[in-house]
Amino acid sequence: MLWEEHAVDHSKTGEKPQMTTGAKASTEAVRHQNNGLVLTALRRDGPLAHTDLSGVTGLSSSTVSSITAALEKSGLIERREVASVGGRGRPRVLFGRRASAAHVIAVRISSHAVQYSLADFRGTMVDRIEEARDQGAVSPQQFLTGFRTALDRLTSRSRLQPDAISTVSISSKGLADREGARLSWSPVFGYEPLDFEAALQGFGAARVHLFNESLLVTHALATRLEKTRGVPLASLATLSLGHSIGLGVAMRDRYGALDVRAPNFGHMLHADDGKLCRCGARGCIEASAGFYGILRTAFEVPPDTIPAQFVPLTEMEKIATRARQGHRASQYAFRQAGLALGQGLSRLLSLAEETMPIAITGPGTRFMDLLSRGIDEGLAQSLHVKVRGSPEILIITEEETLVFEGHVDRALTEIEQGLGV
Repeated sequence: MLWEEHAVDHSKTGEKPQMTTGAKASTEAVRHQNNGLVLTALRRDGPLAHTDLSGVTGLSSSTVSSITAALEKSGLIERREVASVGGRGRPRVLFGRRASAAHVIAVRISSHAVQYSLADFRGTMVDRIEEARDQGAVSPQQFLTGFRTALDRLTSRSRLQPDAISTVSISSKGLADREGARLSWSPVFGYEPLDFEAALQGFGAARVHLFNESLLVTHALATRLEKTRGVPLASLATLSLGHSIGLGVAMRDRYGALDVRAPNFGHMLHADDGKLCRCGARGCIEASAGFYGILRTAFEVPPDTIPAQFVPLTEMEKIATRARQGHRASQYAFRQAGLALGQGLSRLLSLAEETMPIAITGPGTRFMDLLSRGIDEGLAQSLHVKVRGSPEILIITEEETLVFEGHVDRALTEIEQGLGV
């Protein structure tokens, strides 16, 4: 799986920062942690008044006063006065994050494009560049050179120096080393590695992180659902349907925090059917359920035919139209794709030993009317589902937005936790 992170977010668990027994945390560490609580509250719920901050963070009024004074002095937050209702009495003072205090670049690498987004310290997108990916032969070094050029262009357009960028957060489908930001395998470059950390040497002092895209989607969606539902999630899985098949899983650990991972679901071996996958193996889930797998089955070509590197969405729409009109090979292709997905998800539920909600995202969601029968059939074959019932299925169509939110939330949380004000 790609780079993973495990940390306790006290703003979600409701726990107050406290000294640990045995090896007591230093006053400095507690101060940093409390600063992070206030900054996170202002990002997720702000602007907020002093009393609101105290209620959200669980910190005492005097502690909040001390923290806001220090953060304001350091230029991380700012205050504004809001007239009281009816214009009588003293104005209400609200604290908010100073947008220019830090910046994050979020990069999403997909099969057909690379998207570069710039966000400020409030988590607001400031600028975005999207470049179509050259479908011809491009070496990793050529790609990384263009990658660095795009980052320079993005910062210069906003009149920022590289030193103003705190984090460069990158996402892709594929496999990466746990340490550093080195992509070992991807649908775009195969087994040709890309070392982003080395490529961005000298780009200010920015941290460089590499994530599996599905991990970010799961992180962002879990944060959203907890806020809208008003209760902590026990667990959540997200399934991304498109050229690649991705999966993210979030489960609560013993500390009460959501531990988010992105197992290599699309390249799990599914069936001994000889279907050739882009990874070079045969019988992967993606070989049946990815766009290229559906295309291959719909046109009844041999299962060992070399997978198409990129299948335009317009081509998939044509196959879906034929299926809806009764074309049997096209219907069969979508059903087999759904069956592979459902059986894979049934294994996930059995291993997790719980019936977690499953959110389905990505461009493939527009074909759910054709996939759902196979998915339901695959899930129903599991003893876990027979005994405990089918999971809640959510259809989420805004995958691109969730990737951006996941990038920014994780990057800004890391910045907040590391500030030594």
